[in-house]
Amino acid sequence: MSVTHSTLSSLVDRALAGSQRPLEFYLREQSRLPGTRANLELVNELSYLLVALVPERSEEVRALLMYLISDERSKVVSNTPEEFVVLCGVVALGACGAAQSRWRSEVYELLDLYSRSACWRIREGVATAFQRLLIAAPRDTISFLSILATQGNYFQQRAAVAAVAESTLLHTSDIVRAALDIQHVVLERVHSAPALDRKREDFRLLRQALGYTVSVVTAVSPEKGFALMRNCASWGDRDITWILRENLKKKRLAKFVEYAQDVAQLLI
Repeated sequence: MSVTHSTLSSLVDRALAGSQRPLEFYLREQSRLPGTRANLELVNELSYLLVALVPERSEEVRALLMYLISDERSKVVSNTPEEFVVLCGVVALGACGAAQSRWRSEVYELLDLYSRSACWRIREGVATAFQRLLIAAPRDTISFLSILATQGNYFQQRAAVAAVAESTLLHTSDIVRAALDIQHVVLERVHSAPALDRKREDFRLLRQALGYTVSVVTAVSPEKGFALMRNCASWGDRDITWILRENLKKKRLAKFVEYAQDVAQLLI
């Protein structure tokens, strides 16, 4: 056991016993924030530790998770140690929700809340958390993500398209089909967005996410993915055109030359 793992494990034990502040301080100190890259290794290690403890200490783990993502931190500033604490809680929430089925409804609702965070790392953490849930409960998670895609605001839509844009998760026809459907629904909503909305930051961030997510799903299901892209190319929408061009630049689509050329021709 490494010194870091030993220290973290000891602090988690203390936190589960009711002394959460030492763990919080440790997470802040080890966050690497402010900076260009947060300590994602620590984020993952904490989540794995807590998942292992769920079977025997579920209520203590739940209490700790609620502490890490408590409401008083919901207005944290980006690129700060405080943001890192919430990020840790959000990712662990998804991992533990995957392990504890009776928590899932609450976990989905909390992830929905944090998908609208002003902090981009927390929003990325939400996508990661949903991916953990997709492994354990694909049907329920896809159903919830589909609701975010069809009914949510731009940040919620972004969470939906980003969550399913992970090639290692796209291993069954049902998940691939659902991932394509979610991309399609959100692309249609972008197409129908009013001009004033398109100047907003949340719309811009959704557009930016779609600039890579479509290619992830298309690389796994090229025939249907490129069919979707061709359909979208026919809309003559400036933002959709930008999204499609960004996806065509991705190396993961480089081997699908003829498909890509067909879409590119429609964008001229």
